[in-house]
Amino acid sequence: MNTLIHSTLLPFLGVLVFTFSFVALAGRSHEDFLQCLSLSSDNTLSISTLVYAPSTPSYSSVLEFTIQNLRFNTSSTPKPLVIVTPTKVTEAQATVSCSRKHNMRIRIRSGGHDYEGLSYVAPLPFVVLDLINLRTITIDVGSNTAWVQSGATLGELYYQISQKSRTLAFPAGVCPTVGVGGHFSGGGYGLLFRKYGLAADNIIDALIIDAKGNVRDRASMGEDHFWAIRGGGGNTFGVVIAWKLRLVQVPPTVTLFSVPRTVEQNATNLIYRWQFVGKKLPQDLMLQVILSKSNTTGLASFNALFLGGVDRLLPLMQERFPELGLVKEDCREMSWIEAQVTFATSFASNVSLNVLINRNSSFRGNFKGKSDYVMTPITEKALEGIWENFRQLESVNMVMTPYGGKMSEISPYSIPFPHRAGVLYEIGYAVAWIEGTSNASQRYIGLTRKLYNYMTPYVSKNPRAAYVNYRDLDIGMNNEDYTSYRQARVWGIKYFGNNFDRLVHVKTKVDPTNFFRNEQSVPAV
Repeated sequence: MNTLIHSTLLPFLGVLVFTFSFVALAGRSHEDFLQCLSLSSDNTLSISTLVYAPSTPSYSSVLEFTIQNLRFNTSSTPKPLVIVTPTKVTEAQATVSCSRKHNMRIRIRSGGHDYEGLSYVAPLPFVVLDLINLRTITIDVGSNTAWVQSGATLGELYYQISQKSRTLAFPAGVCPTVGVGGHFSGGGYGLLFRKYGLAADNIIDALIIDAKGNVRDRASMGEDHFWAIRGGGGNTFGVVIAWKLRLVQVPPTVTLFSVPRTVEQNATNLIYRWQFVGKKLPQDLMLQVILSKSNTTGLASFNALFLGGVDRLLPLMQERFPELGLVKEDCREMSWIEAQVTFATSFASNVSLNVLINRNSSFRGNFKGKSDYVMTPITEKALEGIWENFRQLESVNMVMTPYGGKMSEISPYSIPFPHRAGVLYEIGYAVAWIEGTSNASQRYIGLTRKLYNYMTPYVSKNPRAAYVNYRDLDIGMNNEDYTSYRQARVWGIKYFGNNFDRLVHVKTKVDPTNFFRNEQSVPAV
């Protein structure tokens, strides 16, 4: 059984403070914060079962459980003074109210996949509000809607939908261990986004704890606030506890394929040709390309999901992209939920649906991520230079995701996510390494930046756009002054384009003291 904090530990918190070299004020805030929780107004927050401190034996396992990027799990990484894992909304409210009252910064975690560790790392002293126990999912087949709490994962959401219907789905990401709270907050794209748009495009209501600790729904928070939380970034406009989703229709049978081609098998020319094809394909087909390494050569994997049977897919591909040489043997028919499992497991066969409800990630390691948007096709010569940049990297992926379809039809101002009609495709960069030393991190981060710099002439400009869910502190100054509009604008226009100033206006209205903040949260002015 876990040994957890209770009120009898409070006298010993001073020792904890000195252990971490905090000033006396931080220790006082820590004690006052815990006392505040234990005396929460409705007495629902059980200190003995929901709150963890560094002196607790289970503290490290709770903190590390959803950390995906081991760069932010070192001995020098700042650790929270307290982790709170509420099971009720009122307990989350108490955490927000007590954090504010006693000057504890707060970070909100739902899945732990954030690229820069911002949901569990902050300047001291800080609290992690971990929503892992707030994961209830309710599916209403009659109205094609669902309510999902922010601590649920995408895999859990997909699994619950599949238990109710074979032909209902939700357009969100592929990785099953991603928490819905962070994913939806930044937009969220996946296999169905060319047909139905982003996850955030399909959110019709929400429950949020605002900076004053009040719970509000869409009607009571107002349309500006509701607009901001659907793509404006997590840990910025409050704690979104739950989301109401519009579920979408999928056919009983879908088809998918993964066709790998090495450089020696004409991969570079196929990528070049794909740039003219991917965005213009019918909405029912999403054809993604993943660039990686296979031994010493470059590899391009052409992965696709088609909302229909193989007999419709083959003539379509023969007409639109005959160079790929797709044949029936490359294709696999299955249900939408089986397709989600197949993509999540890198096209493994005969995998149980239970993989979707396993919160233990298949990947934990050191990595650096970045993103780009491509507006015009890249030349074959420039594509060849990408392979050259891969040579010094051990594990690298460049995921090229085509836009078009529904994404070209939705206004760039409908939600904060602005990257719509003009985009050919998005690039997600991910460089990983095993060795956890600071020297290794510096080396591989440097090589990632080198690859990113190489791509500069070939991607969007003025601004060079980026995806907020792929947080990248390289594109903004990382310091403790999170209130500077001028500083924030450096990264803000890259993530949000012309929506940035509206986000600042909303933030100033709903959180004027900038209580919810991180290194790249929208500032109040």
